[in-house]
Amino acid sequence: MRTQTNPFVYILLIFFCSIQAQQIDPEIKITAEKLESKVIEWRRDFHQNPELSNREFETAKKIAKHLKNLGMEVTENVAKTGVVGILKGGKEGKTVALRADIDALPVTERADVPFKSVVKTTFLDTEVGVSHACGHDTHISILMGVAETLAKHKDKINGTVKFIFQPAEEGPPPGEEGGAKLMIKEGVLKNPDVDVIFGLHINSGTDVGKIRYKPGGTMAAVERFVINVKGKQTHGSAPWTGVDPILISAKIIDGLQTIISRESPLVSEAAVITVGKITSGVRFNIIPESAEMIGTVRTLDPQMRALIIRRMKEMVPSIAKTYGGDATIDFQNNTSITYNDPDLVKKMLPTIEGIAGKENVILSKATTGGEDFSYFQEVVPGFYFFLGGKSPKTEKITSHHTPDFYIDESGLLLGVKVMSQLTLDYLNAQ
Repeated sequence: MRTQTNPFVYILLIFFCSIQAQQIDPEIKITAEKLESKVIEWRRDFHQNPELSNREFETAKKIAKHLKNLGMEVTENVAKTGVVGILKGGKEGKTVALRADIDALPVTERADVPFKSVVKTTFLDTEVGVSHACGHDTHISILMGVAETLAKHKDKINGTVKFIFQPAEEGPPPGEEGGAKLMIKEGVLKNPDVDVIFGLHINSGTDVGKIRYKPGGTMAAVERFVINVKGKQTHGSAPWTGVDPILISAKIIDGLQTIISRESPLVSEAAVITVGKITSGVRFNIIPESAEMIGTVRTLDPQMRALIIRRMKEMVPSIAKTYGGDATIDFQNNTSITYNDPDLVKKMLPTIEGIAGKENVILSKATTGGEDFSYFQEVVPGFYFFLGGKSPKTEKITSHHTPDFYIDESGLLLGVKVMSQLTLDYLNAQ
């Protein structure tokens, strides 16, 4: 027999549940706040001691030691230098993965901070400085803070949390495997099987206390392409006796841009084709035999991605043939589209808004930067968002991947709180 319930009771229940979902657990809040100084201390240590992709040996040791001290089941040397920790909650349930990237960049730091990196190394036969010029040091320390916070309150967790500290997000050295692809290949999303994955990226252009997000495609698929053009070498004074690969290269570059401006439906999403390097010739009065071009394609829509790559493959040899030469084009995929599962975003957004404040959670447009977090999202639903790292006291924005990159550390605590509560709310709602 079905009994009727007063509609007002339903309204109260819905209101109560939504309020509960949006509030940070008081004990989680207290623990995270007590850890803030430690998180900053970790960040400064990693910042002073950066390591390049697939060479994060000391970084990994520090992470593993921390997770072991928290009583986790820890696996080291995943995808070369990655570390994975497993925290089992008080009750059975689903599995949430949390990911932080751990590698630094071949960039000499200029930022005037007391914990400035002075590390130098050899990268591609060139002596360079090494620094965390993209903020991965903050990602490591935030996730270590989340690990400690949740480990102290594992009785609250209905399920399992898998902490993934990933090497080589910036790309492995030439001739090596690495990054998210290799972690997945080695089974990081298995045993236990991951149901969803969360990740964040510090952002030097977003004020501390604010979070940016976008459902669907939020960062671009990145392809690296190499075009080899073959002509016929001759004297620069008599170009009609040869075939000029430099001229052909110019025509190819011009032609490729028409794929974006005349063939791509840019009202759907942005797309970019960039030629970043051209190599050809040895002397001013010699038309060379060959030329090489290297560039990148950035896309945010799978159909546009397929269209652009197909048209580039068709256009490059055809243009070369028109001018009497030959050309080939080869692609290397660097990242897929960082695709935030819309249902997962909708489900978890109240948690982020409840912690940061609804006015501080900003729906943003996509960016043509790339992230290999995207490979995890091809296997399981994921949500990747941007955490503010810019001091509200300054108008100056220091771009990522530059010598002057700077992050305001007061933004790290919000990252710990949000990632901790996202995990609890997802698992405990099942």
